[in-house]
Amino acid sequence: MVAISRFEDIQAWQKARQITKEIYQLTMAERFSKDFGLCNQIRRASVSIMSNIAEGFGRKTNKDFAHFLVMSHGSAAEVQSHLYIALDLGYIDKKSFDDLYEMLDHTSRMIMAFCKRL
Repeated sequence: MVAISRFEDIQAWQKARQITKEIYQLTMAERFSKDFGLCNQIRRASVSIMSNIAEGFGRKTNKDFAHFLVMSHGSAAEVQSHLYIALDLGYIDKKSFDDLYEMLDHTSRMIMAFCKRL
């Protein structure tokens, strides 16, 4: 197994970064951006995915890291839930929903696999 020296080397963090970029791009659309509550919440939850991976890595113990990975996994589920609201309100189309949902699902599985290895 390759030692990870920086959180940026963690594949799940890299995927979470891509997700966050996608979320920000989606929420810049006029209708979505006017829903300040949902826009803010989905952005914060997506940022939380990558931030918890980084923070856990920075704690330097496997126990702490695993705890933050579980929190990151929860944030991914939160974003998925918010995507349903955005879809139901017509802020995003079905393809965008499906693509992002799958990215989140894949990233969540990566996070939990990493957590189990700790």
